[in-house]
Amino acid sequence: MVDLGPEAVPVHNGYRQEPSHVEGRRLLDRAARSSMTLSDPADGAYSETDPMLGERRLSADETDGREEDDEDEGPGSGVHNMPKESPLAMALQILVPFLLAGFGTVSAGMVLDVVQHWGAFQYITEIFILVPALLGLKGNLEMTLASRLSTAVNVGKMDSPIEKWNLIIGNLALKQVQATVVGFLAAVAAVVLGWIPEGKFQMSHAVLLCSSSVATAFIASLLQGIIMVGVIVGSKKTGINPDNVATPIAASFGDLITLAILAWISQGLYKYTYPYVSSLVCAFFMLLTPLWMVISSKHPASRTLLYSGWEPVITAMVISSIGGLILDKTVSDPNLAGIVVYTPVINGIGGNLVAIQSSRISTHLHFHCAPGEVPDETKGCYYPCRTFCGTGANHRSAQVLILLVVPGHVIFLYTIHLMKSGHTTLTPIFMSVYLATALLQVLLLLCIADWMVHSMWRSGKDPDSFSIPYLTALGDLLGTALLALSFHFLWWLWLHNLCLSSGAPQQQCSFPTPLT
Repeated sequence: MVDLGPEAVPVHNGYRQEPSHVEGRRLLDRAARSSMTLSDPADGAYSETDPMLGERRLSADETDGREEDDEDEGPGSGVHNMPKESPLAMALQILVPFLLAGFGTVSAGMVLDVVQHWGAFQYITEIFILVPALLGLKGNLEMTLASRLSTAVNVGKMDSPIEKWNLIIGNLALKQVQATVVGFLAAVAAVVLGWIPEGKFQMSHAVLLCSSSVATAFIASLLQGIIMVGVIVGSKKTGINPDNVATPIAASFGDLITLAILAWISQGLYKYTYPYVSSLVCAFFMLLTPLWMVISSKHPASRTLLYSGWEPVITAMVISSIGGLILDKTVSDPNLAGIVVYTPVINGIGGNLVAIQSSRISTHLHFHCAPGEVPDETKGCYYPCRTFCGTGANHRSAQVLILLVVPGHVIFLYTIHLMKSGHTTLTPIFMSVYLATALLQVLLLLCIADWMVHSMWRSGKDPDSFSIPYLTALGDLLGTALLALSFHFLWWLWLHNLCLSSGAPQQQCSFPTPLT
């Protein structure tokens, strides 16, 4: 804690209580904002939603006034304030990682377009069900880690080197536990969803799916977690708001890394003639789980999530698996084969943008509201205009993010076209339908994020740990479903135009049903 002078000041819940005199209250308020310390590691009651500021919360106007006072006091005051950004500065900070993330998803789509013809993917089609669930781990784990650490940086919890590395190591170990378990459950879901429509079950397929999923989740999560920590620490040192760059960078190469590892491992195990090898691979990674559990339990933040953080990641995995089932059925239709290239793009971009907004809203709530309390403008029934109409920081970020959708996707569409991938021609009707689909997806996600983050905060849950898994999983499901509908619409429209161009009467050129 910051030294407030020789007078002893009582401590309550890890924070000093305010003195009765005015000057002491002023100094205490600054000290509370500059001393974000965790409770004793031995305290099992630690919660991520414990107040990160003092007992006296500041409104946005009061914060602006305090920031002016802080500037008068000079840089040595050590006060942590909510980052102040203009829309242009925000857009520039978001733009580069957004483009990196987009090109990463484009690369993942091209890889998926190639590997869909490999033996493992053609013989064991349930692997396609695994794809959204494993790619969704970046939202379940990497983006959640990025959001938690971004908030910790902004409120000063990572100023102490010891506390910083305790947070990092505990969260990385927790992430490995979750990746292993979720990878196993994703394989189980893929087996069940593949078995229900066909009524066939093959043990060799189930074992290969399990080993491929667990190994991919473990290796990809470890690599991306290390990259994510480097991004957070680097953002702090360079003065960039990590809320703007961490979550998209977490996804920039996440899809590509995960998909490449999944293809390589599944194809290798498929070609290997000894069936017990798949079982040994799965058992090896599963047996490492107790070690990661012991390491993550050493820190109170990760120990809390080790027991309470399973609901969002498992639920998100189930939602993504449903999107995977849609992808599996769509890819099997030869008339819609081009969809496989665009699925990681539309899913990844939507998830990246909504993760940025969720992380920013969460940081804002940590600064200005106690757990269970929300700003006055967010009370009452939700309405979509609340997300985009206004001059607040969260309104501006929503406006900036929605404006990035169309130009961003145009760049990515032409990139796919120049790389001669996608099996589609960039006609005006195709681009119009695709861009409308992408815009609708992001509009829905931003509205859902605004409602969900405030609802979770009101119920006492930390949205940094709970909201992003749900939002990115919904992004996968919405993206895959809306893209499948748009491709069906384009296919129907093509058949209709073909029928009319053949000279047949218009009343005979009816739209075919989706099943045909």
